Amino acid sequence: MSALIRAVGFSVVMILAFAAVTYVLPQVKGEAPEEEEVNLGELTIDSFVAMGEKLYKGKGTCTLCHNNLGRAPDMLTFDVHAASLQRIADSRYQGQAADVESYLRESMLQPSAYVVEGFGKKGSNDAESPMPAVDQPPIQLSDVEVDAIIAFLQQKDGNPVTVALPSGDAAPAVEAESTAAAPVLAQNAEEAIAKFGCAACHAILGSKSPVGPSLEDVGQRLQPAQIRISIIDPKAEIAQGFPPIMPEFPNMAVAELEMVVQYLSQQTGSQP
Repeated sequence: MSALIRAVGFSVVMILAFAAVTYVLPQVKGEAPEEEEVNLGELTIDSFVAMGEKLYKGKGTCTLCHNNLGRAPDMLTFDVHAASLQRIADSRYQGQAADVESYLRESMLQPSAYVVEGFGKKGSNDAESPMPAVDQPPIQLSDVEVDAIIAFLQQKDGNPVTVALPSGDAAPAVEAESTAAAPVLAQNAEEAIAKFGCAACHAILGSKSPVGPSLEDVGQRLQPAQIRISIIDPKAEIAQGFPPIMPEFPNMAVAELEMVVQYLSQQTGSQP
């Protein structure tokens, strides 16, 4: 009888714990965000810059690392034009850019051409950047989208926009941030990990980023409940030797959280 009581009590505790999680992360349901076709013939510099700002803060996931948490330089807080000229003149610069526009494009497509001191991959002596190329998966920006972000970065400090407006009938679809449409849920753990940029800082799914603790063997080190709380409240316990820079994910749905927790709990480092 006592064993039955303990079993029932444990089940009740687990149900209450899961219910508590649902109050921390939203259950997101709904249709995919609408997409809008951008008529390039109607674009102005102002609308192109506005498009770039939306991409910088949205699809481009730039603010995931470029923020005030110290993971990467916060580009919204300094004059990017002046900084670009200084970096081109730096003896450590390995790229081919001769002006600000080409430097900004190069920094997004070939981020290791110049790594700001202190922001390189661990052990690389600031020779290799942890930043992924934005024209490659999972970010995969088009040429037009890259140009729009450059235009935004140039204008935000009052500098002239040198990027030419694109020509053609229609730009690639740009996700409309409609308040009426719910975000698309990841369909599996791999999609969720890509969606929330985990591989930008952790070794997982082929990434070897050393910015945060490796997740390739996290199932050996942490129980599922510990993995869950480390995602919900990343500052609850900081891994030794790593800075407290992991962001919170208020837009992660419970279904996505549980897929990621289950997947990571199976990562024991023993896979071939």
